[in-house]
Amino acid sequence: MAEPLDWLLFLHSLPPKPDYLRVKVWRRLQALGAVAVKNSAYVLPGNERTREDFQWLQKEIEGLGGEASICTARFVDGLSDQQLRGLFNTARNADYAQLTEELRELRVSATAPENEDDCRTRARKLRKRFDQIVALDFFAAEGRDSAAALLAEINDALSRRSAPDTVRNAGSQQHGRTWVTRQRVGVDRMASAWLIRRFIDPAAKLLFVDRDAPVVSGQLRYDMDDGDYTHEGDRCTFEVLLDRFGLGDPALQLMGRIIHDLDLKDGKFREEETPGVSILLKGIESVHADDDARIAVSSQCFDAIYSASRRSGRSD
Repeated sequence: MAEPLDWLLFLHSLPPKPDYLRVKVWRRLQALGAVAVKNSAYVLPGNERTREDFQWLQKEIEGLGGEASICTARFVDGLSDQQLRGLFNTARNADYAQLTEELRELRVSATAPENEDDCRTRARKLRKRFDQIVALDFFAAEGRDSAAALLAEINDALSRRSAPDTVRNAGSQQHGRTWVTRQRVGVDRMASAWLIRRFIDPAAKLLFVDRDAPVVSGQLRYDMDDGDYTHEGDRCTFEVLLDRFGLGDPALQLMGRIIHDLDLKDGKFREEETPGVSILLKGIESVHADDDARIAVSSQCFDAIYSASRRSGRSD
């Protein structure tokens, strides 16, 4: 029999006026991925990140003149753990269904010869929404795979249209694999996860494990001892992935030099963007303890860095 799960229960009351407070707090709870179990009683799975999220909302409500309490709980009667998981998955599947509908529309446009820039802009926005949903998908709702597969198709179609030759065929080598790395991801693992999902395996499933976790057949390990893709000589994992998958895009090569200096701290390349990228990634690590959240937020930063590098010519 499975061990019962630990949950965080958020109880709150708000002053009757102004009316917009209830809508404001409801939207904040939705943004955290919380589900309602009773009026003014919401629940999240218990972990460091969700506790911090509830604590910030508690302070916000108290600052508005309301009251809020956070409790750790195990449901022993009424709702079961399985039913609670179902509530979370129902909410996330609704999010994935809406996203999937928009992705299907974009897939048609992505194969047409016109409006390439518009398609790329829409694809970036939908990828961002996908990452945001995944960050709240605590129990791997079934709708995730369909959305990820459509993103992979769109990414492949757009890559074939105008990406450099060295990038076009990399993603066909892996699809929908499980990529495993150590918990508490840092610069090289955040950057490598972005590279994997953006150019190598857009449907990748990312898994974060203890350093000594056993090897599981069929999984790909990166930035781990004896990993499939890890440091080689004086190269970090990001650089090794670039080399192994033939990703010669100059913008990616520039990013490889930045990640190298940040990870190995040997000052080998000294690109002018390195200090700024360092501040961004350190900020993400300090704000987000959860690995999925770190990946989701850092991926947006890496998207922006890549786009800026291609447009500015700094990647030459």
